[in-house]
Amino acid sequence: MSQHAQPNPPRPSPVPSAAAMPASGSGPARQQGAQREPSAADIKRWRQYLADERAEAAVYRDLAQNREGEEREILLALAEAEGRHEAHWLALLGDQAGKATQASFRSRFVGFLARHFGSVFVLALAQRAEGRSPYAKDPNATDAMAADEQIHEEVVRGLATRGRNRLAGSFRAAVFGANDGLVSNLSLVMGMAASGVASSVVLLSGIAGLLAGAMSMGAGEFISVRSQRELLAATRPTQVTLAAAPKLDIEHNELLLVYLARGMSHEAAEHRVQERMGLLSCDCDPSLSLQPELPEDEDQHEAVGTAWGAALSSFCFFASGAIVPILPFIFGLTGVAALVVAGVLVGLALLGTGGIVGLLSGTSPLTRGLRQLGIGLGAAAITYLLGLVFGTVVG
Repeated sequence: MSQHAQPNPPRPSPVPSAAAMPASGSGPARQQGAQREPSAADIKRWRQYLADERAEAAVYRDLAQNREGEEREILLALAEAEGRHEAHWLALLGDQAGKATQASFRSRFVGFLARHFGSVFVLALAQRAEGRSPYAKDPNATDAMAADEQIHEEVVRGLATRGRNRLAGSFRAAVFGANDGLVSNLSLVMGMAASGVASSVVLLSGIAGLLAGAMSMGAGEFISVRSQRELLAATRPTQVTLAAAPKLDIEHNELLLVYLARGMSHEAAEHRVQERMGLLSCDCDPSLSLQPELPEDEDQHEAVGTAWGAALSSFCFFASGAIVPILPFIFGLTGVAALVVAGVLVGLALLGTGGIVGLLSGTSPLTRGLRQLGIGLGAAAITYLLGLVFGTVVG
């Protein structure tokens, strides 16, 4: 129902109607939720909303304590908006606000992280929480409140972007290394065990796989990232035009081709040529003018990561993943029991790494965890079957 529609006279109620509530600053509530006596379920739901709004506002304030400048102001503005939503539910509840309800586990967990860590993980969780807001379907929330939550998700997404960029290079190598270690060494252990060799041979094979894989992953990531950064750096324009421009033949000026090749429109390229040649008498369109060059020490490929950082992350995380499947053998388990324990441990680790990827990407941790689990255990099962076939043929 439109916010401009004329409301019917409300029935007497011990609870203030949302339409008559100026404290929230978020506009009138949807009329269908403002014209009836609140049920016990309504009161319970409003109290939960109130507790969650208070917890979310506290999260943003805690994050703001570790920030400065514009980012701090943005976080405090988000906390202020959550405060307006809190006032909405307080006004609806009136005397029935009662004892404060405990916030949801998700809100309390995010609050704990914000108070003690304050990292991109918190922003990723906050982004997901804003995206799951029930206000769009709740008749007692205002349209403005539902719109606020949608906008908040985009604001938090923007705040998390820098942290994600800083993590992207090393995080990719870490996730890739850990999963490769888990899956490849579990597959190796399963295949060797299925072939019928002794448990000591399986353990030695696992240790060899750990060392060889970690060294290979570290060296591969170093070369991969270094090559990628060199390739990207080769595409950055040089400043040769500054030195060459004064000596060019104006009648056959090839400087225009430089800017056209860089993707400029013909108009912008001609404008830039005249600017470089010192022929521009007036600047009628400032947007076409030469912009200041970026400082040399600014990292143009931050999301790619550094070669050494990626190599070290890949080496360490591959080793940490590859040791998991051989832990049962290290502690003396043999046969089927060792394989079952190895499979369970690796499965839990795959769920964990997949969940972390889901959290940081703002998607479902469970979905990403199950995806990792299915791929990893599927590869191990195939290798186990191949080991059985190999053992039968050789035997």
